[in-house]
Amino acid sequence: MSPAFDRPWRHVPNGITVVRGLLIPVIGWLLAEERYESAFWTVVVSALSDLVDGQIARRFNAHSRFGAIADPVADKLTMLTVVIGLMWQGLLPLWLAVALVARDVVIVAGAAAYHRFIEPVEMAPTGLSKLNTALEFAVLAAVLADAAQLFDVGQWLPMAFALVFCTVIASGLQYVWIWGRRAWSRRRVLRSSAG
Repeated sequence: MSPAFDRPWRHVPNGITVVRGLLIPVIGWLLAEERYESAFWTVVVSALSDLVDGQIARRFNAHSRFGAIADPVADKLTMLTVVIGLMWQGLLPLWLAVALVARDVVIVAGAAAYHRFIEPVEMAPTGLSKLNTALEFAVLAAVLADAAQLFDVGQWLPMAFALVFCTVIASGLQYVWIWGRRAWSRRRVLRSSAG
């Protein structure tokens, strides 16, 4: 593929990420207005756009520092908006909402501390984390679809909530373990080289 054709595609993933960020307040407004069907389809479009921009970035090697930061931030803020909106309206259990938010807070705080005190951090999601994210999206989408009466999945939601809770705890502990060990090892290396 010629560089002339390749160059314009390098900006597409970042553009998609920006659009996904602009959808966040739209999702929040739709939830506040209890327009669950519109919220469901907007969340689906947001999730699909995340897959598309990732494919384009890999296909055209269009990775950027902006994308590396903005993409996960857009994902987390989208999930946070949906979680808080559904919890506020009594559609998502408080204990699950707290677990979902707490996991992200722990991961972000840990990454910030590692970056501040050890070295620049390049976080790559683990397989368990990817599974947790996929289940989170599926459950939140199912809650929206149930509220919109698109699908009758209410009887399955308690089991789905329990499953997501287990992956939230497991993936959160995995991150703490992996990055805790990495920080300990790096600090020992830095102390040795300083001495």
